[in-house]
Amino acid sequence: MQKVREFHRQSIQNREAFWAREAQRIHWETPFTQVLDYSRPPFARWFVGGRTNLCYNAVDRWLDTQGDQPALIWVSTEVDQEIVYTRADLAREVNAAAATLQELGVVKGDRVLIYLPMIPQAAFFMLACARLGAIHSVVFGGFAAHNLAQRIDDAQPRVIVSTDAGSRGGRPIAYKPLLDQAIAQASHAPEHVVLVNRGLAPMDLTADRDLDYAPLRARHLDVQVPVVWLESNEPSYILYTSGTTGNPKGVQRDVGGYAVALCASMEYVYGGKPGDVYFSSSDVGWVVGHSYVVYGPLLNGQATVMYEGTPVRPDAAILWRIVETYRVNVLFSAPTAIRVLKKHDPALLSRHDLSSLDRIYLAGEPLDELTGQWLSEALGKPVIDNYWQTETGWPILSAQPGVEEVPTRFGSPSFPVYGYDVRVVSESTGQDSGPNQKGVVAIEPPLPPGAMSTIWGNDERFVRTYFQSFPGRLCYSTSDWGLVDESGYWYILGRTDDVINVAGHRLGTREIEESVNTHPAVAESAVVGVADQLKGQEAMAFAVLRDPAALDASGARDRLEAEIKRVIEQRNGAVARPARILFVNSLPKTRSGKVLRRAIVALCEGRDPGDLTTIEDPTALDQIREAL
Repeated sequence: MQKVREFHRQSIQNREAFWAREAQRIHWETPFTQVLDYSRPPFARWFVGGRTNLCYNAVDRWLDTQGDQPALIWVSTEVDQEIVYTRADLAREVNAAAATLQELGVVKGDRVLIYLPMIPQAAFFMLACARLGAIHSVVFGGFAAHNLAQRIDDAQPRVIVSTDAGSRGGRPIAYKPLLDQAIAQASHAPEHVVLVNRGLAPMDLTADRDLDYAPLRARHLDVQVPVVWLESNEPSYILYTSGTTGNPKGVQRDVGGYAVALCASMEYVYGGKPGDVYFSSSDVGWVVGHSYVVYGPLLNGQATVMYEGTPVRPDAAILWRIVETYRVNVLFSAPTAIRVLKKHDPALLSRHDLSSLDRIYLAGEPLDELTGQWLSEALGKPVIDNYWQTETGWPILSAQPGVEEVPTRFGSPSFPVYGYDVRVVSESTGQDSGPNQKGVVAIEPPLPPGAMSTIWGNDERFVRTYFQSFPGRLCYSTSDWGLVDESGYWYILGRTDDVINVAGHRLGTREIEESVNTHPAVAESAVVGVADQLKGQEAMAFAVLRDPAALDASGARDRLEAEIKRVIEQRNGAVARPARILFVNSLPKTRSGKVLRRAIVALCEGRDPGDLTTIEDPTALDQIREAL
């Protein structure tokens, strides 16, 4: 553990020397003249004066040595297709997409909104924007018209790239009608809409605005588009994330810092090297899809797997079949996906040859100890929990096997990653907390390369939202509770806005959920705080059972609820005991796998659950209603 701690110490105490060395991982067309400009806190500018390009570093730089090697591997169990693009193929497709955008008037600084499912064209157009110096804004395909209209008005794209439809569980999901509604609702109108026609759903074209990509691609397939070199701190993309006000925040990312940070993380955090195969099952509409489906692996000379499908179709061994077929070295997925797999036949875990697989990484939501342990023991592979946010772009807390192999602990995302001066801070005093003391996980600025540079078009909101949470201290707040134990292992205890205050006792939902999930009958759970006249709030738990038939016997429901309450009392004390534990067949979640806690709370309190455009399965909310 000494080596990883020393590595981290150097990155904080000798920040500029550390990052100057790491910056040599990428190509600089013009060398930078200053590693860090922090003259205007909390705004950090990295590699000042250096000119580079994300597309060049991800595609062109590797053509001489990897031209005929796999670069992008697309697997779709939705349309039963698999395509392997070599580096040369990828370069050809990206240039065709860039030439198409150029023909439509897109130049450096213009925004291009990409509203696509997990198809190769999403990566082609992201990289094409990077090549031209345009700013892409990828919007998750599950968003409805209102959400899309908000993002159109904020980013004001010159061009939108979309499709006729995506597919989920073998059923087409039409995109074009939603896009048309969004454009009608938005104040800003794009000049053109480029459509990838997959033949999954009929679509009406608007004259003089909508264009079929197929003939455009054919016309430009052998065009070479020159790279536009960008100063390191110019924006590369905007990615919207939810805000407490309901208005999405446009996280703005730079160019040079992002390239350097991702390249370094591929080695130090994920243990990767050029020629490896990396498989992240995330969607390109989320930050993991940006950083570790598209940019990170390609920047580091690795092949990347892009997957359109679910973890259980055609069966619950599909992820392992992909690992075997393409000799995947690292799999990056979400805890929700693994909890889904726990409900299926364990024999599926041993069906395929996983000898190529070195490690599995899970992130995007808290990883409970039991799920991590179950997966590791079932596969005989290390399972590494890593913690980060849309805003940071790459991990804040993680084991770093590329620096040093250190024992991990299930339930803990291990240690601060180099570059991040992470603290646990008291929200009331603004002071650092001691070992085993709860506080807010915070980062002492400046933020490292690759982290957000500001909120698109709103510097003031950037400062107010992230740096003004602690009295008398300028410090980035993650809005997550956490603690560090006496050995230096970190634990994330849930969102600060998901904390339950029961009679003056502050309880993290994560802690209670962990206790519920230790009961052998429980597959997963969600705990929320519900208003209570006497105590301020009381906890309410909803549990999904491994075997729902266990409730069929007379009195079984009451007995099981009592058993689980006893487990919670034993682990967390009587104050943490929920008022009720109700049993449902599924939890309401977004399409990215996050539990819709606020909607559950609203139902518990008899209120309208509000905007549910991102819900995966509306019937899950009906189950909550029925249980209540």
